Amino acid sequence: MEKVLSQEEIDALFRAARVGSSGDAEEVGGARVERWDLHQAGVLRKEQLNSISQLHESFARNLTTSVGGYLRDKFEVALVAVEQLAYRDFLARVSDATYYASFHLLPGDARGILQMDLSLAFPIVDLLLGGPGGVPQGGREVSEIEEMVMESVAQVICHELDLVWRPLGLEVALEQRQPTSQMPRLMPAQEKTLTLTFEVTMTGSRGMLNIAFPAVVSSALLRKLATDLVYQRPRGPAVHQESIMKRLLDSAVETELGTALIPVKLTHLLAMRAGAVLPLRLHIDEPARLRLKGRDCWSARPVRSSTNFRAAQLLEPLVQPEEGDL
Repeated sequence: MEKVLSQEEIDALFRAARVGSSGDAEEVGGARVERWDLHQAGVLRKEQLNSISQLHESFARNLTTSVGGYLRDKFEVALVAVEQLAYRDFLARVSDATYYASFHLLPGDARGILQMDLSLAFPIVDLLLGGPGGVPQGGREVSEIEEMVMESVAQVICHELDLVWRPLGLEVALEQRQPTSQMPRLMPAQEKTLTLTFEVTMTGSRGMLNIAFPAVVSSALLRKLATDLVYQRPRGPAVHQESIMKRLLDSAVETELGTALIPVKLTHLLAMRAGAVLPLRLHIDEPARLRLKGRDCWSARPVRSSTNFRAAQLLEPLVQPEEGDL
């Protein structure tokens, strides 16, 4: 016959369990000493996870801008999880029908994994080929042509990751698309990895993007983050920043070289004829003003730079008055 425990006996069992769990700690020389668990070695602390999360939340925002601009469509990225997983566990949680690519990490010879659901890969390929971003009917692998198209997006992702990690001493370079059969050979099965999981939302689909890399890389990141507490990424969409700057430097800005406002008598204006001289109350040595978008920026003097062109010799910058001083 089974014995039914009373509430007092149940409470006594719980008290005994709590005492037993705290029995691993003892006071030695006024300090609390606890047993070291080998299985907890290398596990990230809460503050370390917060640092990694903050760094890659910025990466997610940058990826939203860069890939969305590249596709000219909605591409919202949000970090949803930062986990430590054995490599075999990472592969076990991913469907066989997926998109894999590997990237190389420098310095050293480490390798990371980029994984994207086909519910994202197929709409991306369709958008880049001029389609509406649809998903094909039936399950199938990515074709060779689709691999080539997807490579450009993988390059953008790795480029953004490189911009985030390069100030911390790591460089990222995309290697190639990896077939599912090749994935178990990229890392030892027991290799501990840090996995970043992002949720991606497009106009007509949604899926997951995973980035996994060895724990030795995350340790290097954490060491650098511990010394460089202030981290700033260059502003603007990173992928197009250089081309935008080049176009801006080649663009033209309207300027105007003239004098300040000069009052002229109405009688002189009424007497204006071709060849007449209009008297101006301005000293002959008074410099002209170079205006940019209607603002006086420099005092200047008109000169001739060649037989066919006129030019302005800049004298000194003009300080613009504050609005309150007007």
